[in-house]
Amino acid sequence: MTGAPIEGVLRTPEARFDALPDFAYAPHQVQDLPGLEGLRVQWVDEGPAHAGVTALCLHGNPSWGYLYRHMLPVFVRAGVRVVVPDLIGFGRSDKPLDPGWHSFERHREMLLRFIERLDLRNLMLVCQDWGGLLGLTLPHAMPQRFTRLLVMNTALGTGQLTEGFRAWRDYSNAQPDLPVGKLIRRGKPELSEAEAAAYDAPFPDARYKAALRAFPNLVPDGAQAPGAQISLEAQAFWRDRWSGSSFMAIGMKDPVLGEVPMRALQRTIRGCPAPMEVTEGGHFVQEWGAAIAEQALAHFAIRQA
Repeated sequence: MTGAPIEGVLRTPEARFDALPDFAYAPHQVQDLPGLEGLRVQWVDEGPAHAGVTALCLHGNPSWGYLYRHMLPVFVRAGVRVVVPDLIGFGRSDKPLDPGWHSFERHREMLLRFIERLDLRNLMLVCQDWGGLLGLTLPHAMPQRFTRLLVMNTALGTGQLTEGFRAWRDYSNAQPDLPVGKLIRRGKPELSEAEAAAYDAPFPDARYKAALRAFPNLVPDGAQAPGAQISLEAQAFWRDRWSGSSFMAIGMKDPVLGEVPMRALQRTIRGCPAPMEVTEGGHFVQEWGAAIAEQALAHFAIRQA
């Protein structure tokens, strides 16, 4: 479905996504997910449609599906289907102008409805940052669909914030026009100018960045904050009921969600083995993702071609 954007919603011109380095994948789209008021969700869908395993790769803020460009081909070579959606407000998906449109529950519901629409099964949840804050709350709602977890530099939004996150939130709140490519390049200086520009592609100007301004303030800050209760329920699921296989990778140079909070998360996830430490990796650890994907596939005994 390719209808025009609805009033109060921006849609990034498709020309902005021409010639993205290492990301020449055709987008798929749907515009009638329940509860989304006609907003268009776009995603990349690569690999065999009827693969035994599907990797559901969830990005966070302020990135988009482009973040998975190093992991995606590794998964596809192993015969895994790879589904990489852009959250509303990010990537090629539609972007409401009002930051107040965004909520923890709205984005969680979008992901639940998206999984149901595509009827995704035997899922390997691949998540980082908000991809984990939201994604880690999905399996206990539909446990029959998830069999594996690959988790990187994220947390459960139970209302307990680190000082590193508070510093990031303060910084973000002072940036009405957050320089996305520059920010990600700060964590990986060897990122090329073209790659940095690809991270900026979804956001022609500050009007397109309402989600970027909203998301830091949606992380639950206290046990009564929206999203905290469902995250506590998810925490109990991962601790007591998760029966799938897990793999964790930590970008060790992440000042916000690095080793200390990730090892705490590891202790929460039932049966999660010792994590892979990505020594040079920062918060956006998927930038070092090929090696992570290879080790995860080996752990899950998914043979690469």
